[in-house]
Amino acid sequence: MITVLGAGAFGTSLAISLGRTGQPVTLWAREGAEAMQATRENTRRLPNAPLPDSVSVIGALPDMPADGPVLLAVPMQQLRGFLVGNSTVLAKRTLIAACKGLDLSTHLGPVETIRTILPEAQPALLTGPSFAADIAHGLPTALTFACEDPTLGKALQEALTTPNLRIYRTSDTTGAELGGALKNVIAIACGACIGEGMGDSARAALMTRGFAEMQRLALRRGALPETLTGLSGFGDLALTCTSELSRNYRFGLALGRQEAFDSSITVEGVATANAVVAWAKELEIDMPICSAVAALSSGTYSVTEALQALLSRPLKEE
Repeated sequence: MITVLGAGAFGTSLAISLGRTGQPVTLWAREGAEAMQATRENTRRLPNAPLPDSVSVIGALPDMPADGPVLLAVPMQQLRGFLVGNSTVLAKRTLIAACKGLDLSTHLGPVETIRTILPEAQPALLTGPSFAADIAHGLPTALTFACEDPTLGKALQEALTTPNLRIYRTSDTTGAELGGALKNVIAIACGACIGEGMGDSARAALMTRGFAEMQRLALRRGALPETLTGLSGFGDLALTCTSELSRNYRFGLALGRQEAFDSSITVEGVATANAVVAWAKELEIDMPICSAVAALSSGTYSVTEALQALLSRPLKEE
């Protein structure tokens, strides 16, 4: 029995993919659970993707199954409060974060947040290059599953693998956390670049130099190099920086085009950029693209000013 907490697009897509295997899946929805259970579809977040018969939708968290792994598909900036508010139900469970980013107040990633709030729980992370619609519609997708316990990690890898969802395993939770978080910042920069009309060559440069920044910070925080060059690092970066299905990329596009952006859409890269700026200052690490994104997001810089600031930096070896 697998439980998915959070019926946004990604949580719903995971429930659909897992449910297609025939195993029982419980999907908790904060709102609209009765309608989803009746219509067998999440019309608001993921239309045209019917729920398999093995997926049950609930609206009350205490009704979740008492055993089995729990996927936490809640936004990163809400994760801490969600864990605190539901600590009694979640205290000793295996909790798999299915969100990306850094908590703005603590600068912790999802695994560290779980570990801090619920020390008796077993934390893990599911991350990598994926769009909810692709998963829900059965398109092939590969993800990284990060768990420090190798025995548990292998068992959960097998449990979460489906015909269209291939799971790769790592014990490097730090690298997986940071790869999934930092690529959102670079995606905003790439979106702004294209939105401003700077072209694909400029985007390629931003992706490459942005990846160097991701590695610089992650390795300093103890991540393994191979994690950053894998699905949760380079793979996620490539997807998020090149597709308008990415919320962070679309936010960047809006900045570059000087257009309004829907404030109801979660853009994790904004909070992550601010956390990275604080980390970079503390660790004395040079993170110019991430710093420019933080300034762009706050309105301190225009896209043109940010570009000029990056281009006027001293010349150096690659």
